[in-house]
Amino acid sequence: MSASSHPDALPQPAPGSSFASRLSAFLVDRRLGLAVLAVAITAGAVLLSKRLEFSRSIDAMFDRSDPALVPYARMTRTFGSNETVLAAYDDPQLFTAEGIARLRALATELGSVPGVASTTSLASTPLGDAIVDLDRGLAAGWARRLVSLLEGYLVGADHRTAGIACTLEPRDGTAARPGKGPTRKQTITALRERMQGMPAGTIAGEPVMLLDGFEMLQRDGNLLGTGSGLLAGAVLLACFRSIRWLVVPLAVVLFSLWTTRGLLALTGLKLTMVSTMLSAMITVVGIGTVTHVIVEFRRLRGLGMPAADAVRSAFTTLFWPVAGAIATDVIGFGSLTASNVGPVHDFGIMTSVGAVTVLVAMGLVVPFLALAGRFDPDPRMAWGEGSLDRGLDALVGWIVRHPLPILAAAAAVTIAAMTGMRWLTVETDFTKNFRRSSATVKAYDMVESRLGGAGVWDVLVPATEPIDDDQLDAADHFADRLRREVVVPGPDGLAAPALTKVMSVVDVVSAAPLLPRKAQALLVNAMLRQEDDRQPAFVRSLVGRDPQDGGIWLRVMLRAHERQPAAAKRAIIDQVRRIAAEEYPATDGRAAEVTGFFVLLSQLVDRLLADQWLTFLIAAVGIFLLLAASFGSPLLAAIALVPNSLPIFVVLGLLGWFGEPINMGTAMIAAVSMGLSVDSSIHYITAFRRRLVEGDHAAALETAHQTAGRAMIFSTLALVIGFLALTTSGFMPTVSFGWLSALTLLGGLVGNLVVLPVLLALTSPWLRGDSPTG
Repeated sequence: MSASSHPDALPQPAPGSSFASRLSAFLVDRRLGLAVLAVAITAGAVLLSKRLEFSRSIDAMFDRSDPALVPYARMTRTFGSNETVLAAYDDPQLFTAEGIARLRALATELGSVPGVASTTSLASTPLGDAIVDLDRGLAAGWARRLVSLLEGYLVGADHRTAGIACTLEPRDGTAARPGKGPTRKQTITALRERMQGMPAGTIAGEPVMLLDGFEMLQRDGNLLGTGSGLLAGAVLLACFRSIRWLVVPLAVVLFSLWTTRGLLALTGLKLTMVSTMLSAMITVVGIGTVTHVIVEFRRLRGLGMPAADAVRSAFTTLFWPVAGAIATDVIGFGSLTASNVGPVHDFGIMTSVGAVTVLVAMGLVVPFLALAGRFDPDPRMAWGEGSLDRGLDALVGWIVRHPLPILAAAAAVTIAAMTGMRWLTVETDFTKNFRRSSATVKAYDMVESRLGGAGVWDVLVPATEPIDDDQLDAADHFADRLRREVVVPGPDGLAAPALTKVMSVVDVVSAAPLLPRKAQALLVNAMLRQEDDRQPAFVRSLVGRDPQDGGIWLRVMLRAHERQPAAAKRAIIDQVRRIAAEEYPATDGRAAEVTGFFVLLSQLVDRLLADQWLTFLIAAVGIFLLLAASFGSPLLAAIALVPNSLPIFVVLGLLGWFGEPINMGTAMIAAVSMGLSVDSSIHYITAFRRRLVEGDHAAALETAHQTAGRAMIFSTLALVIGFLALTTSGFMPTVSFGWLSALTLLGGLVGNLVVLPVLLALTSPWLRGDSPTG
């Protein structure tokens, strides 16, 4: 059940009510045995959860059937994984004999780190120390060509930023096993510790970013769930002033969290980079559910009912609202499974499972804890609750007197905000997923500013064996077109090269002096056959054979600035694809393929915006059908959706107005918020319809405000405060999800206390005949 439910049940036939009564009696009468069962389930789930793993690969972010993965998988098969760590540092004396000696010694030291297969640096070239002789000596021309070739990869254009490419050994898993060598974490930690002793020393690369990200996410997963529980628990303590009724919801949350994690491990699902929000989601849903039980139990105890009877009656009354609220949560969360973005899809499954476990926890945990012992048995009234009563009554009076102006003002605010949605963009800079102060961002700042940009990607060019001089000429012409024709507007408005580096195997073999093209072709074929292991690893990775089909591919390595607007990145990728298609049209089912981390992430975020509207539409339609069936009225179902949809549109529109791009967390907000906040409308409408039978719509609104309105205020506060814990995360999509969820839920509360009553008042003549009779 979500946060915004109220004790009034959805209209249900008599057999359903009888079932709810029998089930409630069973839960109360068998509470000790059920509590023991809950402990046993929790213990088993804790053991199972130790098998739960994080999925740490970039391709796990996509649907396995996504066509974007095909060329990426081919590149990985043909040229090996992109598991390369770039170690960089600052040395003003780099182009001296002493500077090259320091670089060679450091590269040797890094190469000896367990888990590093090889290292490549400026000191690895055939010229040795003569690489520094750019302006004199017999090898000066060769040295200049080699340095130019390696600029942006192993040396900065400033000739003081040194880079060492550390190729990591293939890994067998994420955990160290006897005889299997070190883990990625151990290797990367050792590299980082050594580089911290160098001036401006740092390490960067996809393995580093993924490791840092998932290490942070694992820490966040534990801390944020605890933080959400403590903050939401503080709200309950302030509202009900009872230690017992603080322990009850926290116990529900712990059972649900561990049970969900155990089920995920049992089914083989893996946590992903948005899974840190799972604990917080289960926490706020669990606490929101218990809040409504507390409110009803307190009311019944205030009427003098014995504690056991009050629990039984509260469960009977709340059974159908709880079931309906869980259903709307599952629909909202489950709609995320329609996303093609892997983490979003998996998050939909995980949160849906978590919502169902909350329902189980309510039956197993709450009756025993509510009735065990005599200490602090009853929740109390919140401080200032009398003022809340008066405020709700005054709000009803204002709504009754001015329904049309209120509706017009709400429509005007919504339309004005929604116009900002035309400027919504997506975040394509993966480093923006981390806080500016993080080591990951600082490392990429250096790569972005001093080594030609952090955007690394590739074009795979089909070739035939043996590779001849004509194929090398074609590849050279293709690379030259990329350098000249792929452009972006510069600061002065004129076209400027968009690619900071273009390098192919032709550039490598052409760096050797006095080597004709036919001889270069012989050298490339030797590289293809892996006959010369003395070649640096990055050179050997420029030509390869796909082991799956035996096809020969040349690799053109590209570098671009990572920190660019999404539209600029799309334009650059589109230009490269156009030139690739012109130079290498499809022949025998093979054509040039553009892929790499830069491309995958750009396509990923492009899908986020489309997925957001798809999942929201699925959630809205599913919830509408559920409400139409529950109320027996499509009109009421539509009315219930309005106050919960408007805040979502307003918040997304404001993101466009303020230029805040959509990230992975923002993309889930619409469907999740709809599932969480629509429960308030369900319970408000139920209370309104029951009272409408006995009087006019003003009296019905007053009753709904004092009953459903009071409950939704308490539970929404618990939800909002709980979500604020997410804003302390180091992962920015989690931060965005936290504060946007809080805003949309607050907007939903305002909508259900103001807009929903206005709509009910205006449509009450059509609703009176459909009102329940009791």
